[in-house]
Order: sequence, then structure tokens, then C-alpha cells
Amino acid sequence: MDRGLRLLHVVADAPGGLTVTEAANRLGIGRAAVYRLVSALTGHGMLRRDGDGRLRLGAGLLHLARRAQPLLAEGALPALRRLAEQAGATAHLTVVEGGEGVALAVVEPSSTSFHVAYRAGARHPLDRGAAGRAILAGRAGVAEPVSSSGELQAGAYGLAAPVLDVPGLEASVGVVALAPLDVDTIGPKVLAAARAITAALS
Repeated sequence: MDRGLRLLHVVADAPGGLTVTEAANRLGIGRAAVYRLVSALTGHGMLRRDGDGRLRLGAGLLHLARRAQPLLAEGALPALRRLAEQAGATAHLTVVEGGEGVALAVVEPSSTSFHVAYRAGARHPLDRGAAGRAILAGRAGVAEPVSSSGELQAGAYGLAAPVLDVPGLEASVGVVALAPLDVDTIGPKVLAAARAITAALS
């Protein structure tokens, strides 16, 4: 099992896919062992071979990821509720899926007359908007809040921070509002929510 999981990781880290020989070299095991692992993992849809015979991740992993998403959202909701009320803005947990940011959970504040309606399931590029750029900052080991203005929607302001140290998860937590967000005031609240979500999901 350990070898199979390591094989999935090395294939995931190779955007162009891997040959069996390349996978064997990276894992430090024989090609025959890799062929056995590939046979089992392709049988469960976790790996596939492309037209050139290179190993790539299979759709079975997406199925598992989708089954895990409700658990992630449930674990994040208490921190998101606190953040929405403290900031008076719509709070969200955004995760990476298929190279894009996807709003997995959204909580609207109860104390405001007007706020941004943000739909769970909304997708956006990682290099646009505070949520996606916070995820990219997290990849670089930067945990500071990231702000944005009108990048995804005209007139909307965002502030987000990466959720770090949860194995297998790339995510950010943030808020979006109809008015500029004060980084000095709201930033610490967003960081506290990110830490709370890390604790809940670890």
C-alpha cells in the first residue's frame, strides 16, 4: 500500500505524466513492481495511461475527492461562521480542484443589510482574486493575508489567507465584501480562521 500511495504522489507531481521506467527510478524500485502497482491502481481508476502510455492520475481520485469535500466543508463551517460575523462579510473556504479555485463552503453574515452573494461551487483561476492568490502564496510558504479589488467581480473586495499544514489539501479562507476591507483589522481574523480550519481538519 505504501508503494502504491508513493506512486500516486510521484505521478501527481509530474504534470506531463511518467513512463513506468521513470516512475521506477523515482521510487527506487523495479519496473516489475511498478507494473503490478499500475495494474491494481488502474483497475480502481486511480491511474490511467494516456495515448503515449504515460501514467497519469485517474478519474477515481476525483470521485474520492468529491466524497471528501462535504467532510472538509463541515469541519470548516464553525470558523467560517465566526469569520462572517466578525468581519460583517461573506466568508468562504476555497480549495484547488483541476488547477482552479473552487468555493467549497460559503457563509453569509447575519448582521448586515447587504452583502455579497457568493455561490458554493463557483470556480476561478488561481491567479485572480484574493482566494486563489492566497493559495499560490501558501505554495510559496507565505501565510500573510492577500487582498484584491474587482478581480473576479467589479465592486467586490476580497481578503484571504492560505490554509496550511493540512496534508493533501490546498486551500484558503477569506471574506468578500462590497466595500474595501481593512487588512490591519480583518487580516488577523482571517488568519485566525485559517488556523482554526487547520486545527479542525488535521
